[in-house]
Amino acid sequence: MKYLIAGLGNIGPEYELTRHNVGFLTLDRLADQKDAKFEMSRHAYHTDYKFKGRTIHLIKPTTYMNLSGKALKYWMTELKVPIENVLVIVDDIAIPFGKLRMRAKGSSAGHNGLKNIEQLLGGQNYARLKFGVSDDFPKGRQVDYVLSPFSQKEFDELPFIMDKAIDMIQGFCTIGAARTMSQFND
Repeated sequence: MKYLIAGLGNIGPEYELTRHNVGFLTLDRLADQKDAKFEMSRHAYHTDYKFKGRTIHLIKPTTYMNLSGKALKYWMTELKVPIENVLVIVDDIAIPFGKLRMRAKGSSAGHNGLKNIEQLLGGQNYARLKFGVSDDFPKGRQVDYVLSPFSQKEFDELPFIMDKAIDMIQGFCTIGAARTMSQFND
């Protein structure tokens, strides 16, 4: 069985450690743990690894956040991965920092990366793992907030939260979204 995990973010050193890049950061950590190396490919950095009889493909789209659907659709087609085996990792300002929530489907909630995926995939029926980054910003400063680096306190906590996210990713690929949600959702 094949699975496709897409960690959303923006390419470039200026975005590397920002809240908006938590999808990239999580997949980097997962790839390091599995000794998998990302390689630049069409529309994304790609790698894969084997886990419990499954092949898990990881992509970090190079299309920038707002065009994430282009990379996801390409890789789903290229790898012949059905939508029920796709998981998107994304930052979420409506969730407190440190909290993780998996959903089997749902709205974009205003997230431009998810909006683009919805447009190109023709709906909201794909799983997503929402990584809480909080909403600690003045009114109208949302873009500045998500494109700014994590605080030192948050950065110190990130490895533990990303490890839980990795457990959830592997749960999605082995026991499915519903059981993973009941076991892990905050």
